[in-house]
Amino acid sequence: MKDFSNVKTIIFDYDGTLHDSGRIYIPAFKRAYAYLVENEQAPEKVFQDKEITRWLGYSKTEMWELFMPDLVDAHKTEASRLIGETMVDKISRKEAHLYPAALETLAYLKEKYTLVFLSNCSIDYMESHADMFNLRNYFTDMYCTEMYGFSKSKKEIVADFKHNYPSEYVIVGDRHQDLEVGEMDETYAIGCTYGFGQKEELEKADMSINDISELKNIL
Repeated sequence: MKDFSNVKTIIFDYDGTLHDSGRIYIPAFKRAYAYLVENEQAPEKVFQDKEITRWLGYSKTEMWELFMPDLVDAHKTEASRLIGETMVDKISRKEAHLYPAALETLAYLKEKYTLVFLSNCSIDYMESHADMFNLRNYFTDMYCTEMYGFSKSKKEIVADFKHNYPSEYVIVGDRHQDLEVGEMDETYAIGCTYGFGQKEELEKADMSINDISELKNIL
């Protein structure tokens, strides 16, 4: 087992790590895609859930560049707005769900570690979840990529803020964007197999977990 005994700060991804985000992202994606079909920007298609959740963990800029790079910016903007609006609405309707034991695990870890939130999401999305689940009770600080204009990777964002928190560090996440942070000095990565990443993405992790509650036995 990797030695995490010197870790003092834990950086958490959110979607696919703490939040079972497929529940609200899938209908939001379908609404946005229906808009594109209606405006003759995309062909009609029935998506499998995995074809949709593969985009969880990407910033909206990355997602559209990979999914529909030739789509004009105006339609990208509107489709992104529809996704964000739908997800925030579903949060307000209490349709968002954290993974079982997520808050219990955060409460346990908060007693010993500095916890930092980092997500490839919008400010509204982050704040809506913070309000619904009282996340500020657990996290010292919360960061999202919109705070950086959706222009910086998670690794770049962590490079900006990590000196504000005690070393060493570990990031917990389910996508390659998270695990790349573990390449930094004094930083480890724990991969979440239950999230939305592919098996090969987790190969960069120093350790993998099958349930968020396993962190209580590791840290």
